Amino acid sequence: MDRLQSMRVFAKVVEQGSFARAGMAMEMSNAVVTRHVADLEQHLGTRLLNRTTRSLSLTETGQGYLERVRQILSDIDDADALASASACKPSGTLRIYCHLHFGQSQLAPLLPLFAAEFPDIVLDVALSDKAPDLVEDGFDAGVFIGIQKVDASMIVRQLATSSVVLCASPAYVARRGAPARPADLTGHDCLNHDLELVRHHWYVLCGDSETKVPIVSKMISNNVEVLHQAGLAGMGIMLRTSYTLQDDLAQGRLVRLLPDYCTGTVSVFLAYPSRKLLSAKLRAFVDFMTARFPHPERDPWLASV
Repeated sequence: MDRLQSMRVFAKVVEQGSFARAGMAMEMSNAVVTRHVADLEQHLGTRLLNRTTRSLSLTETGQGYLERVRQILSDIDDADALASASACKPSGTLRIYCHLHFGQSQLAPLLPLFAAEFPDIVLDVALSDKAPDLVEDGFDAGVFIGIQKVDASMIVRQLATSSVVLCASPAYVARRGAPARPADLTGHDCLNHDLELVRHHWYVLCGDSETKVPIVSKMISNNVEVLHQAGLAGMGIMLRTSYTLQDDLAQGRLVRLLPDYCTGTVSVFLAYPSRKLLSAKLRAFVDFMTARFPHPERDPWLASV
């Protein structure tokens, strides 16, 4: 029994004043209309309509039930209209996760542009180094970097590729000199992330040849900003993603070292739960972000310095 449909049929019978006219209005046979009302009465265990060959009237119970049914059907229609409107017009709250440092340096300047283009969307943005479960934590979309893990069920679109760059402050280079080749890094002070992969060695690629270079850490930290400030202060050489260095390199606060060598790349990607029936607000954000990063295989941050 489709109880909701039976409610609609019952309300239409009362509105039209007969089973036959209700059937015509709903494009149903008289027998189907009769069965819906009978099934509803059987489910409720009470009669809703008094019917004779010439007249149709509500029972006392039927009158009270009709009032509630009309309210329920009205609420359902309102909910359907609201959902349909949100699917057509970008509006409502959009919950976005973004990796902390990408969010601070890259997403933050874009959000006012997005808000101006879509004024009916309320932005709820969370920045963190820790990748969330988008569905479980209630996010519409997330911007991640390559070292973060995302559930395999997510739809993933790469936005850009960020180079991993060796850099130091001009003061450090003036004091200690710049390495001329990868092996020279061993004799320098290094500012290092506490990831086990790079804790004792850095990997430098030239063409098809990769060199594993032992390094001496002057500082180790799990926080990129701590290492960044130490690098700006001249404490040593550090590995940084290009998207965090664009302004520092352009304004001369840091200088790139061994520019002919590659020390790795990191993908930046957008993830969201489902490709089907995207809400208008999520579709707007996906389209906005992919338009800002039209060439995912390129590094847009080093191109301008």
